[in-house]
Order: sequence, then C-alpha cells, then structure tokens
Amino acid sequence: MRTVLSRLPCCISFLILALCTSNNGVVGSRLSRRHHDTVRHMSMEVEDSPFDDFPFRNTSLPWDERVDDLVSRLTLQEVMVQMSRGGAGDFGGPAPAIPRLGIGAYNWDTECLRGDAGAVENATGFPQAIGLAATFSPDIIMSVATATGQEVRAKHNDFVKRGIFATHTSASCFSPVINIMRDPRWGRNQETYGEDPFMTGVLAQNFVRGIQGPGTQYIMTSAGCKHFDAYAGPENIPVTRFVFDAQVSDTDWRMTFLPAFKKCVQAGTYSIMCSYNSVNGVPACASKQLLTDILRTEWNFKGYVVSDQGAVECVGGTHKYLNDSVDIAAACVNAGTNLELSGNQPTPVYMSILDAIDQGKLTEELVRERVKPLFYTRMRLGEFDPEEDNPYAQLSMDQIESAEHQVLAVTAAMKSFVLLKNQGGILPLKKGDFSKVAIIGPMADNAQQIFGDYAPNQDRSFTQTPLDGLRSLYPDIKYAKVCNDGTPCTEYNKGAVPDIVSDKELVFVALGTGQAVEREGNDRPDVELAGQQKQLLLDVLDNSGSAQIILLLFSASPLNITFADESDRVAAIMECFFPAQATGEALYNVLTNNGQYSSPAGRLPSTWPLASSQIPPMVNYSMEGRTYRYFKGDPLYPFGYGLSYTQFVYSTMTLRWVNVNAGGDLELQLAVTNVGPVDGDEVVQCYISWADTTLPVPQLQLAYFTRVFIPSQQTRMLSITISGESMAFWRDGQWLVEDGVMYLYCGGQQPNQKRKVPSNVLSTYFYIVGSKVMNMWLQSLERAVAAYGRGRAAAKEEQWTSAWHHTTPKSSSGPPQWKQRVRIGPSHDSIDSMKVT
Repeated sequence: MRTVLSRLPCCISFLILALCTSNNGVVGSRLSRRHHDTVRHMSMEVEDSPFDDFPFRNTSLPWDERVDDLVSRLTLQEVMVQMSRGGAGDFGGPAPAIPRLGIGAYNWDTECLRGDAGAVENATGFPQAIGLAATFSPDIIMSVATATGQEVRAKHNDFVKRGIFATHTSASCFSPVINIMRDPRWGRNQETYGEDPFMTGVLAQNFVRGIQGPGTQYIMTSAGCKHFDAYAGPENIPVTRFVFDAQVSDTDWRMTFLPAFKKCVQAGTYSIMCSYNSVNGVPACASKQLLTDILRTEWNFKGYVVSDQGAVECVGGTHKYLNDSVDIAAACVNAGTNLELSGNQPTPVYMSILDAIDQGKLTEELVRERVKPLFYTRMRLGEFDPEEDNPYAQLSMDQIESAEHQVLAVTAAMKSFVLLKNQGGILPLKKGDFSKVAIIGPMADNAQQIFGDYAPNQDRSFTQTPLDGLRSLYPDIKYAKVCNDGTPCTEYNKGAVPDIVSDKELVFVALGTGQAVEREGNDRPDVELAGQQKQLLLDVLDNSGSAQIILLLFSASPLNITFADESDRVAAIMECFFPAQATGEALYNVLTNNGQYSSPAGRLPSTWPLASSQIPPMVNYSMEGRTYRYFKGDPLYPFGYGLSYTQFVYSTMTLRWVNVNAGGDLELQLAVTNVGPVDGDEVVQCYISWADTTLPVPQLQLAYFTRVFIPSQQTRMLSITISGESMAFWRDGQWLVEDGVMYLYCGGQQPNQKRKVPSNVLSTYFYIVGSKVMNMWLQSLERAVAAYGRGRAAAKEEQWTSAWHHTTPKSSSGPPQWKQRVRIGPSHDSIDSMKVT
C-alpha cells in the first residue's frame, strides 16, 4: 500500500490516506515500528557518557554557542536527513539518531490541540478548541494548555525511556490552530478560536505560554502555531485544499489572516506550520514573502517552520509550481521551511537537498542555518542536559488523567456552553419540576461524536454523554436511537419518535454534527442540519403534545435553526460545541445551576447567519460580508452573544484620557454589577470603531474582552487598556494610526445589537491626536516588557490617582467640551447622550 501510494500524485495519495485515518494523514500510532533498532534513543547515564566533552553538552555555555557547536559536527548528509524527517508515519520519521555524537532519535509530530491527541494510551480529553474559544477566557485556555502540556511531556518522557519514537510520541506540538473562521461551512472550524483576529491572538498567546510552561531555562513542550497562512477553507468543497490558491488582498491579509500569527510569535512559539494552499499564486511552504520577509524579518521569528503533512510534495504534485524535487527542496528551504513533514514518503523531497547544493540552488551555509532551530528546540526541551536539571524531565505518568485534570475538563466544558434561548426562564431546571422526560437525537448518547476531531484516546469510563448526565436528574428518562447512522441521520426511524416523546412533559433533543459531518478534509455544503435532523425535531414537536422542548446542539459551526429559535414550543436552546469527556457532568451542572460556573456565560465566537444567502462563496477570500467585522446583514445570533441565569448592569465608564497620542493606549475603568439573584460570570466586551468610514478598516473591532466572576448584588471595577495597536490599520504597505475620532463601546454582547442580551452597553468617543506609522513588532515588545516590569497583579489592580488634568480640544471640529475625564452613567447608551464631567 505504501509503495503504491508513493507513486501516486500528491492529491490522489492524500485522498486515499484520508480514508485510512482521521488525523491529518497520520498512518497510525503503533509501538512496533519498522527498523526499530535504527530509531531507538541512545539512553545513557551522563557520568558514563563518552560525549561529555562536546561543547553542545556544556550547560554553562549560551544556547547559541551550543547549537553552533552541535551543527558544526554534523555532516551535510546528516543535516539533510534531520530536515527530511518531520515525524509522521513509518517512513516520515522520526529524525534518526546520530550515534557518533550521542544524539538520540526524535519525533516531531504530536497534536496537542486540547489534550494529547492521537497518541497510544489515554489522556484527558478537554473541550474542542472552538468550545474553549466560546469561554472568552484566556485563563481557561492557559489552564487547559498547561494540563495538556503536562500530560504530553509525561508521556514523552515515558516513551523515550522505553525507546519508542512512533508518531504522536513527541514533546513538540502541532498546536494551536489559529486560522480565522471566515466561512461557517469550513470543516476545520472546530479547531480554531473563532472569527475574530484579536481574540484569536490573545487566546493563542495564552495557549503557547501554557503548553510551553513558565520555565525560563527549559520548556515543557514546544508549541507550533498553524496553518500559515490564509488557510480557512475549502477542504474539499468546491475544490481540494491541495490545489487551492487563496487570492487575498493586502488589506485582508494584514488585518485578518496574519495578526494572530504575529501574536503567536510574540508569545514565543517555537514553530510555525506552513499550509497546503497557495497564497496569491505561491505555495505557502515556498513563499519567501511569508516565511522570510514577514515571519523572520518583520516579526523576528527565531524558531522553525514545519510543513503541513505533504505540503512540500504538493508544491510540485498538485500546485504544479515547480517540476522536480531538487527545485522544490531548494525553493522551500530558501523560502524558510526548516522541516519537511512528508506524506509518509520513503524518500521525502528534502532528501534532494544535497543535489540542490551541488547544483548551486542552495548553499551549505543556509542549509546549516535552517537546521539550527531544530536542535535549538530539542536543546531547550532539555534533551542534551542532565535530567535532574530539568523539572519537566521529572513529569511522570501520574499526570495522565489526574484528578485535577478531570475537574478542569468539567469546568472548561461548563464555561464553554452558550445559552441561545431561555423562553420563560425554563432553565435552570429543578428536581421535581418534571417527571416524564425523554431525550432523543443522534448526539444524545454518542460517546464518539461529542469529542470532535483531534481528540485524545479515551477510556469510556471517563466519558459521560448527555444521556449519562441527565440520568442524574431524571433516573427514568426515556431514550431510544432514531438516527441509526448517527449524526449524518440518513437512516432515520421516523416511526419510533411517537413512542419516545408522547405523553412527556419535557423532551431534550440532541442534534449536531461531530467529525462524521464536519472535520479536516470534509467541508459542509451548507449550514443546514444534517440529513433528517430537522425533520426529527419537527416530528418531536408534532408528537409531544404540550411538552417543553430543550434543544441541545453539538457542533463547531453555525447551524440553521431559525425555525427552532422562532418556535414557541422550543423553550430553550444551548450550543454545547464538542465538550468531550465531561459532557454529561458539565451539562447536568449547567442545566440545573449546580455549583460554581454553572450559570452559563459562554459566548458565540462566530456569527450565526440567518440564511445561507448571507454567506459568500467559499473560494472568495475577500472579507467583505464575512464575520461581524464586515457583515452588513442581520444574523440569527451575533458574535459574542450568549444568555445567562442572571443579569448585569454597566454603571460607569471612566476614560483616563480623552485625547490619546497616536500609537498610545486608551485606559479606562468600568463598573459592572450583577443585579440578578444568581452568582455568575460575565463576559465584558469592548469594541472600537472609526468615525472616518473611508479608511480601510472593519466596521467594528473587538479591542478588549475578559471573563469575570461577580457574586449576586455585587459590583466589580475593571481597569481596562485598549492598546494603540488596536487603533492601527494597514494602508500603502504600512501600519498607520491617524488623527481623528474613534468610538468605544463596552458592555455585554454587542455587535450591532439588533438582537441583544439583557445587559446594557456604554458608549463614548475619544480623539487620536496626530498620526503615526507604527512599528507593530516594537510596540508589542515594549508593551510586553512594560507589563512584565509592572507585574501582572499590579497592572490589573492599578489605582488611578484623582489628579485629572483638563485640556482643551485639539480642534474646534472635534466633539464639543472635551475634557480629560469622561464618565458614562448607566442610562447613557449612545454617544449623543454621553455625559461629560
């Protein structure tokens, strides 16, 4: 099979491989491997090592000196092989041992999206990434990433001790996925953090810091942000990703598709993965503009670039950009791709590197520079140092599915649920309110599909389905399968519905997608419920008398449920995404308001369209009409939307300065009160917009968000910074901040506010004084250094003095009577009614 595959064109071989695996072309995680003796790690006691005299093992030397020494000892043949073996499958990796230097084998291929995915043996399964994004909580992202990193590293340590270097045994992660969710039909939306570049960047930074660990000398695992860049569909509809060329305007590229990757680099990620597609005619892994000019020159990235699996092969095989392996290897190495993750090929493209050097298409100096970040990463993981010096080398298998991680899985799932409808306050449920209860639908008891794609292996004993969770509340709940083929629901037993739901007082309908409907390699043709799922819900309505209906949705992407939203019979709707192992327990807690975090506070990380006609063609990469930032119509549910069991009021918003120097930050304080009867979290969202609508800017831009716990009848004061970077836009090849008026809106859920949650929104304006060309990298670096110097806690709790200084407006054309302190009262929801003190 492998021999045949290696002879087929790239696109055909990938289609076949996709049928054999659900994980990015990986052919399996087997402990027994071919030629095992050639990949066994060279395990030895440091004091007995004959290699101690090598400077690269001298821990007192600077990292760069150690790496330079190691690479100088490699032959060009060894360098080529190290760059060719990215780690997937029996032939794709690992990078082999170099016995003469005491260097062991290393596998580069591990998926850490929200748990140790794909590896043999179990790991804690946290909610899928899109659900984590719905928490609007950087802290949850950090916690889940930290727990995932601990388990990945613990298993890696164990694998190395056993001499196992199979796929998904590495300490180097191909995570997080930070592509922008620009189209609701894209199959990989579930792996992303939603549609907003600002929020994606913030969450990506927290993931990177969590999974790499807080250490300053060693890292726990190495993060890898993907897929760089302008990769956000299609997978297979209407064309395959292996041939697709994304035509992207410079403005959209810079303001939508690149920002989150820059934040990832600033957070210190060790790698970036280049994507399958071409961007403006050039395959991403062969793009010097992407991988050198932007990534390394502009952003000062020092890590390594790894290809998506088979992406280097596709430069010639499907994109037809170049004709032979020598030219492809030369183009990708020159562009900046350090490591080839082949399509499990016996002879990867990068095995032509020596020929490219001989033909003058590559230089030995550049090739040696390209391999250095690979060994630098392994060095920072502690591979060449005494184990006792590295705290992460001490992580053991007791980390796996620990009690602490099980609790975190439940908490993360609870925080991810988004309450979309709660007619008559039917939720939270109370014991005794209903006695005759049923649950129906393809996600009611589907232990596989509630995980989504790239999930860790799980023992069923750790997993609770919706049915499992509801049995804790309704021991006699009735259930029977009606979609015999699961979420595709093409084999629908309509006749079974009346027996399940008739004479019931309460019926839960659990619908959704799962990886059977949306996943890598599989786009959706539309946003409709799959198969006969809509008919199933209609049949429940027709056969359940006056029963209350609660609709539970398990999907990554928006679904057309307009009919359910408008139906008086459907009392509540909750989007649960893919909560993974803790689904049942988390669902029980939130439905009954049981314990901390049980009042729902998840918010939609993407816009839910009202109709399919609102969605531009998948292959159109213009952002016009996409996401809340550029969408002109009325959505079913807006970005940031989500209900609660309590209610919040924003009472005052005080700007520290109204006149902000171009490039400077806007600082403010905000008071939020929980006026309802239930303790709960609130997601505070602040957006900005530009008064000058002729500028190449979005109509609205998220500039700050946080999730805060506020007890009932208590007020929380927040100190907020809107960064100067958020006010910049891309024009004529540079980032600019221009003189003029900007508007600020802070409150609970926004964009557009036609459909809104009960909490209010405060608004005001501020004035940018002067214009400035921004050095975005320098600005971010200075901000990070300043924040570190202040200390995180001090920065959060910083108290402003009362020495506010009044100034005159910059010009008479600006808003009248400006002063340097602005306070907005609780009833002031528009700029026209703003109160200036």
